[in-house]
Amino acid sequence: MSRSSICFTLATLALFVFLSPAVAYVVVLTEDNFEKEVGQDRGALVEFYAPWCGHCKKLAPEYEKLGASFKKSKSVLIGKVDCDEHKSICTKYGVSGYPTIQWFPKGSLEPKKYEGARTAEALVEFVNLEGGTNVKIASVPSSVVVLNSDNFNEVVLDGKKDVLVEFYAPWCGHCKSLAPTYESLAAAFKNEEDVVIANIDADNHKDIGEKYGVSGFPTIKFFPKNNKDGEDYEGGRDIDSFVTFINEKCGTSRDAKGQLTSNAGLIKELDSLVKEFVTGGNDEKKAVYAKIEEEVGKLTGSAARYGKIYVKAAKSSLSKGGDYAKNEIQRLERILAKSISPSKADEFTLRKNILSAFA
Repeated sequence: MSRSSICFTLATLALFVFLSPAVAYVVVLTEDNFEKEVGQDRGALVEFYAPWCGHCKKLAPEYEKLGASFKKSKSVLIGKVDCDEHKSICTKYGVSGYPTIQWFPKGSLEPKKYEGARTAEALVEFVNLEGGTNVKIASVPSSVVVLNSDNFNEVVLDGKKDVLVEFYAPWCGHCKSLAPTYESLAAAFKNEEDVVIANIDADNHKDIGEKYGVSGFPTIKFFPKNNKDGEDYEGGRDIDSFVTFINEKCGTSRDAKGQLTSNAGLIKELDSLVKEFVTGGNDEKKAVYAKIEEEVGKLTGSAARYGKIYVKAAKSSLSKGGDYAKNEIQRLERILAKSISPSKADEFTLRKNILSAFA
């Protein structure tokens, strides 16, 4: 990897903890868990933020570095509260602007407001002082695939992958501004095996940039499975525009936080059969179940995986009765409310979505 690529990667430390619950460096605090986590047997630094707040977005990569630095600490918790979702907490602690950062000593719910610089260095120094720790700043791995002359063709021209590529230059101001958003995008889709979010230093690899008609930075091109000539991305450079583009082009169903949406896993052809299944009598259900099995046998790729969930749901509904789907959805919702791995969250969300058609 070139020196400029390394510098860029380090510079693009992202908002993804701010946006993605899959990352555990910063504890997401809610009305349900705030007093279970804060004011207990460890000190806590808490950021009170709003998702739309520009200053909060600017702070996010620095706060992520802070969380990563203290991830192994048993005496300090780094947390955050979304004040749009949990207004009562923010009101209780006198939050009137965003971001507000407060330190809660061990065993206390009486906070001390942080008034220092909003950099990882200053925050680490403050927490070390208040918490009696001696932690050094940690780096955070990037979710963006870094391309170069050695791996470009292998990654981008892979006919089994949909690949979004940012052609950038390390000195480009617009590229630096885009970096946190692009990192957030990569974090949101990192669990999609067939989707790659990548970048390449086109200033250092001019031949590759010229080959794909790059004349300004950043240039973003999409290389779908069926067209490796590259298509210009001409959408907005905000996270929602990028996420919408990837979902439409790649057939995925994720939001900006990397969570599967309520449409994930649903197959229209099977949903129409499920409607017949739900309204039919026992004999009719058995006949429709056979049709569902038949249709699922025709599916390929990820659709085939989703189809198996339909079959299992129909079979269980037949054997366990009409309340099976409703009861199973409630069970899955309880599991999803807990801290679980991203892969498990995806699995249970898919099942919940599909079971909703049977409820």
